Amino acid sequence: MATGKNPLFDTATTLGKIFLFLGVSALCGVLVAGLLVPAAAVSGSAASGSIKFFDTLPAELKVDPPSQSTTILASDGSVIANLYDENRTKVSLDQMSPYIKDAVIAIEDSRFYEHGGVDTTGILRALVSTARGNKQGASTITQQYVNNVINSSLEAEGKSDQVLLNGVNKGVGDKLREMKLAIALEKTFTKEQILEGYLNIVFFNRDAYGIEAASSLFFSTTAKDLTLPQAALLAGVVNSPSYFDPVTNPENAKNRRDLVLHAMLSQGKIQQADYDAAVATPVETKVTQPRQGCAYSTTAPYFCDYALHLLLNNPAYGADAKERERKIFRGGLTIKTTLDPNAQAVAQTQVDASAGANPDKWGASLVSVQPGSGKIVSMAQNTQWLEAEGKFNNVINFNVDSKDAQGGDLNGLGGFQPGSTMKPFTFAEWLNEGKSMNTVLNGAVRRYPLNYRWRNTCPTPKDGAYNTAEKGLGAADDLQNAEEGYYKNMSVLDGLANSINTMTFATAAQVDLCGIQKVVDAVGIHAGQTNEPVPMTRLSNLIGATQTSPLTMASAFATFANDGKYCEPIAIESVTDQSGAQLPAQATNCRDAINPEVARGVSYALQEVLNRGSGSLIQPRISTRTTFPIAAKTGTNDPNNSTWVVGYTSGLATASWFGDALGAQDRFGRNITINGKFYKGIDGYMIAGPQFSNYMAQVAPAYGTNPFPAPPSNLVTGPAPIVRPTTPPTKEDEPSPTDKPKPSPSPSDKKK
Repeated sequence: MATGKNPLFDTATTLGKIFLFLGVSALCGVLVAGLLVPAAAVSGSAASGSIKFFDTLPAELKVDPPSQSTTILASDGSVIANLYDENRTKVSLDQMSPYIKDAVIAIEDSRFYEHGGVDTTGILRALVSTARGNKQGASTITQQYVNNVINSSLEAEGKSDQVLLNGVNKGVGDKLREMKLAIALEKTFTKEQILEGYLNIVFFNRDAYGIEAASSLFFSTTAKDLTLPQAALLAGVVNSPSYFDPVTNPENAKNRRDLVLHAMLSQGKIQQADYDAAVATPVETKVTQPRQGCAYSTTAPYFCDYALHLLLNNPAYGADAKERERKIFRGGLTIKTTLDPNAQAVAQTQVDASAGANPDKWGASLVSVQPGSGKIVSMAQNTQWLEAEGKFNNVINFNVDSKDAQGGDLNGLGGFQPGSTMKPFTFAEWLNEGKSMNTVLNGAVRRYPLNYRWRNTCPTPKDGAYNTAEKGLGAADDLQNAEEGYYKNMSVLDGLANSINTMTFATAAQVDLCGIQKVVDAVGIHAGQTNEPVPMTRLSNLIGATQTSPLTMASAFATFANDGKYCEPIAIESVTDQSGAQLPAQATNCRDAINPEVARGVSYALQEVLNRGSGSLIQPRISTRTTFPIAAKTGTNDPNNSTWVVGYTSGLATASWFGDALGAQDRFGRNITINGKFYKGIDGYMIAGPQFSNYMAQVAPAYGTNPFPAPPSNLVTGPAPIVRPTTPPTKEDEPSPTDKPKPSPSPSDKKK
């Protein structure tokens, strides 16, 4: 290579040395980006060392799919939310506008279809330009793709500090490695595959990775529908995403766009008329800002977060939390959930209407599950995830256990005191022991002494979960009913239908508390804050003292609708990865929990709650006269700050709740005004009731409202009713304050 006679080498000694370096490299069958580090070519020995180093570099590039957005879908395929670390949606080359392919090649690598990964001509051109004071890159599209793949892999591995950027922190070794990998890549992939990969991985600024995300971000369109001016503009952005950002720097973007258009014209990719029309087009963006995460879900942010927590807590998605996050936020998963968007819309409308403007921040929530499958159909509450002035802002999910809510065990409410919605489980044990619901008991007894002999055949667990004792199981002092007229003899059925506290205790006094415990455990009821069993030998739990989540209560009541089979609630039907492979999801998991005849008996009784009992004012109606078979139970705790209706048809079970969601210990639901109406005390049927009724009237028919199977006659009529009075306690049996439980008088369960 004679360089002395060439005037270029006479005026650029360093450039001559670079050519010497390239010449030696060429003899070894390689190409080296010496322009970045010209000192590497100072001597023959240096060149020889570079060649040996080059030969030791890996010849294969592991091309993993780049980070892609994960999508959470409703049951009908509509989008609930998108999750990502990098906003990217992969599209095939045939789903991209021909303009974007031609524009990128024209401006980034005009000899793309002529070189084998490294462009010698491009390097020479860049060297000359640099020698004249105009720095110019020489990386081909293949080399840029290699660089992006390497960086993407580092990001996926949590090694962001090792990411290498062109012209910023690359050394000669890095450039050599990139070039050799580019050459090897061209032997493995077609030009179309490389171009497709590049256009799906390259960064366009503003968290937009790949041409599909960029098209949506800047123009609210798809890569397939990009016009010539739009495609040319985006092709120009990749050179310097911030500097050529069309939103913040429209003039820079236009100059770069017009440069791309000129390159396309000069290379014969467009005609003069196309060019003239395109350069005359002003830079006009139509930005669609990506909304990442459940917080931006417009349909179901709290359900979305619940489903996300299920995956983040699932070891099948990674050995630790970080690995699971990478899998979910970078894996391009498609997560199909059980949510019915139509039911969800009705639920949201109802909870939003319950408290109206709500300056005092009262909470309302509603959740439905499908008996027989456990599928969560809807999950709504009257709060807004993202802060907004004048709104009840809250990230905590009212409907689920603490462990499943935003913030985990630290911030989750874990539900609320269920009040009298716990009463059907004592009733179920009464039927389970073969007793008739029409048996008459003494509902006048208001006190049970410490030495009262409650029957309990369960052994005391070592951890003391059931808190049993040999001689007594606590005491109930001065039980109260909503109305004075109900301290009297009545049937067990009437006691449940009218939600009489003294009758629940009278019923419990005649059965095995261990049996009640087994019923409660079998239908999945547990403490929402601790996830532990609810000990029914703590007598206040007979009328709902332990906080329980609405989802737990809806699933428990669904057992009655499902002929005694309990199904665990599920939210995720399927999960697929980028290749379409199925990943672990949730399957229906049901078990026998209650004798079918007992379940039918409970349904018989809970229909009476709405027909003539404490819920008679909230019977759902399809029209002014038409009703359908439905069973439910009202409930309210002692301070009137937790009010419920939990009920079901043959095809849908729903828990409706209204009360204090701020966790205030001294915030009573008495003498308050809600939604413009004054309440002396809020009860289950007053606000939670209409919320339940309106929702079920609109949604339940779509899921089935078949008549409930009739219970056997012996559980309804039985033998002749028998009055079983309970001996009142004596003065010396009076319980001490330390032993006295705090049962709820449930004033809400009035029959109005």
